[in-house]
Amino acid sequence: MSVAEENPRTSSATMHRQGEGRWSELLRRDHLAATVTLCLGVALFAFNEFFISTALPTAVEEFGGAALLSWAFTLYLVFAIIGGALAANQKARFGARNTLIAAALVFATGTVVATLATGMPQVLAGRLLQGLGEGIIAGLCYALIPELFPPRLVPKVFGAEAIVWASAAFAGPLISGLLTEYWSWRVAFFVNIPAVAVFIALVIAIVDQPTKGDRAGDGVPLLRLLAFGLGILLISLSNMASNGYVMAVLLVMALAVFIAAIQSDRRSPNSILPFGAFSIRTSLGTGLWVVLLMPLAQASGSVYLVYTLQELWDFGPTAAGFSSALMAMSWSATAILVASLPSHAFRVRLMWTGPLILCLGLIGLTLAVGSGEHGLVFIGQVAIGTGFGISWGTLSQFLMDVSTREERDKTSALLPTLQSAGYALGAALFGVIANAFGFDEGVSDDVLSSSLLTVFALACVIAAASLFFAIRTLRLVRQEPPAAPLR
Repeated sequence: MSVAEENPRTSSATMHRQGEGRWSELLRRDHLAATVTLCLGVALFAFNEFFISTALPTAVEEFGGAALLSWAFTLYLVFAIIGGALAANQKARFGARNTLIAAALVFATGTVVATLATGMPQVLAGRLLQGLGEGIIAGLCYALIPELFPPRLVPKVFGAEAIVWASAAFAGPLISGLLTEYWSWRVAFFVNIPAVAVFIALVIAIVDQPTKGDRAGDGVPLLRLLAFGLGILLISLSNMASNGYVMAVLLVMALAVFIAAIQSDRRSPNSILPFGAFSIRTSLGTGLWVVLLMPLAQASGSVYLVYTLQELWDFGPTAAGFSSALMAMSWSATAILVASLPSHAFRVRLMWTGPLILCLGLIGLTLAVGSGEHGLVFIGQVAIGTGFGISWGTLSQFLMDVSTREERDKTSALLPTLQSAGYALGAALFGVIANAFGFDEGVSDDVLSSSLLTVFALACVIAAASLFFAIRTLRLVRQEPPAAPLR
């Protein structure tokens, strides 16, 4: 199903003519299979992340490869981002159905390799394949949203995906922990296989096979993909460096690689990124900055918050982990409320408040560390989740709307990829800052507080930058002409 490609002002009028979507429509016969398929694609990514992070330490104990533990996550992240960058290209060449099936088979192969592993090298090979397959799946699931659903239902789809993420945050570690403790870590890995089988069956049922004339003949931009992968790898390596200067050098090298790759991509007729990506003169470009900077700022809490609660305030692992679950809960609850608002134009006008509330939440974390009042941590986490819930789904739909017909797949597939890159870059950047201010195991509470205070303060600055770009995005879109309709 095609949808009209419109400027958000035109999109709002279209929704008004069609009527606002209802949650129940996602469960109707003409949308149910598509809803389940896209949510299952997201679930493969979300549950796999929580399953593996819970079960992998047990596998490491069995194989004695503790030194390679971080690489199991690094390789997955690097190849997931490469897969996401490749998704639009492969969809254009082979069609969404063929690409999704192939990616699901790659993911399943990686799962089997890791499940049957006899040592850490096989686990790493399986994680690499899992990352590549899931990166493509996540990117294409985003790209298919405007194809499979009318504009009035797109906010509801993003709301449904938020529910999936919240469910994974709660149930993933619990299910994986039970399977690992009472059965085997291999079962926790292998549980993905039935989900992949269902996913492939649904893809075959609902995703149309493109006609021969729909396919593009562009080749794979291998060098640029490798450059983007190298940049992410350098960021991940900086996280493992024990010396702050080495970390800083690796980050500078990664930045140089990214700049060179983006400049090369802009000159190429077979680009990976949509035209105008990261330009400060277009609403698409500034909107993508928001997509990058919001998770980058939030990575400060993802990396250091649980540790902070345990070390500074003697919280147990379960109580400390509750702060992350609280953020996921508030994100999902807010996303559902925003998706239920009757006016698309109002949701777009609200979009800038997401980065604002994110900034306020990070200020709360900063004040908590500075004052020693741990209650502010939980208030800050609720605010951070609320900020993402208000803006993330609307921002994603907005960027799809302002993209041209030819560029929409690239933009859609880039969104989850850019989110992952933001988290990776944030983790590395805050690692450099924390280490530079003396963060280490066994340091005094004063040194720990000082380093974390700097980390969260910098996160506030980055969140403020995302707020600036969000406001500029809304100003720029008013000056841009509506995009040509898709039909």
